[in-house]
Amino acid sequence: MASVNKVILVGNLGADPEVKYVMENVPVATFRIATTESYKDKSGEWKDATEWHNIVAWRNLAERVEKYFKKGTQIYVEGKLRNRSYDDKDGNKRYITEIVAEQLFTTGKREGTDSGGMSNTPAGSYDKYVGTPNNGASNASSPTNVPIDDDLPF
Repeated sequence: MASVNKVILVGNLGADPEVKYVMENVPVATFRIATTESYKDKSGEWKDATEWHNIVAWRNLAERVEKYFKKGTQIYVEGKLRNRSYDDKDGNKRYITEIVAEQLFTTGKREGTDSGGMSNTPAGSYDKYVGTPNNGASNASSPTNVPIDDDLPF
């Protein structure tokens, strides 16, 4: 039987993304987003529960993240869940769970606002299209929607 490893999140950036270059100048962006759920506790009071998610974007996605994403921006992330370990500066083994991004969008909203301010896109659509669903490699000519060929015969 086949398996699926797919994560979809919509949340706000907690800080500006950090972009580093590894393996012969390959860009990698790392950042965290917060997702918040509201629920009623036993006494009937509304509470918020916030989860923080580590996101990693490679190559072209990393460059676009650096250009378009800023602290507080609400984004849509689609990717794969990965677990890895590393040794910290004191030699202790650390474990981390992260989402390796395959598609990224800004929604046009900033934290604490009710309306998008980045474009004139219709409600519910995404402002900046940053990735494509081809394992993180993007060949789109623009960070916005792919252009339409006007020479089509219909």
